[in-house]
Amino acid sequence: MKIRRNEPCPCGSGKKFKHCCQPWEKAGQVPPLAGTPDLSLSNALQSLREAAAARRETFRELGVFILFSTGQGDAWLLEATDQDCVQAAAAGKPLEFSLDETGEVIAIDWSHTFAIRERRLVLTAYADKAVTTLAGAPVQRIRAAVRRIMKRCTPELLSQVHVS
Repeated sequence: MKIRRNEPCPCGSGKKFKHCCQPWEKAGQVPPLAGTPDLSLSNALQSLREAAAARRETFRELGVFILFSTGQGDAWLLEATDQDCVQAAAAGKPLEFSLDETGEVIAIDWSHTFAIRERRLVLTAYADKAVTTLAGAPVQRIRAAVRRIMKRCTPELLSQVHVS
C-alpha cells in the first residue's frame, strides 16, 4: 500500500507521514519507530487502555484498525473493512475480550458492529441486536479514517483480509 504524504503516519505518532517516517523512507533508511513492539495491536491496545485510565482523548490508526479513547475513560477498537468493534475500556477500567495475535493472523472476539448515521456512531450488539449511540465518539475522525483505510485497500487485498 502506498501512503500519501498528508495521511497520518502508520507508525502511530499522530504526525503526517511527510513530517515523520517519509524522510527516512526516501533516504532508504529504516525509520526509528519501524519494527518496534508498539506496532503490534496488543501493545497499541495497552497504550489505549492507559490513555483511557488517564481520561486522555487519543485517536490512532493501525492498519485496518482504529483505536480511540474519550475523556470519560472509554476506549474502543474498530475494524474498518467489516465495521466490527469491541470496547477496550469503560470509565477508565480495562475490559477484557479475546484477542489472539500471532504472525499474520489476528483473531478478535468482536462484540458489536458500528455505523455512522446522522453524525453519530451507532453500535449494534451481536449478542442481542441492541442498538445504542456512542456519545463522545470522534465521529468525523472515524469517518475520515475509514475512508482513508478503504481507499488504501485494493479490492484484491480486501478479498484476502478477513478479521475474525
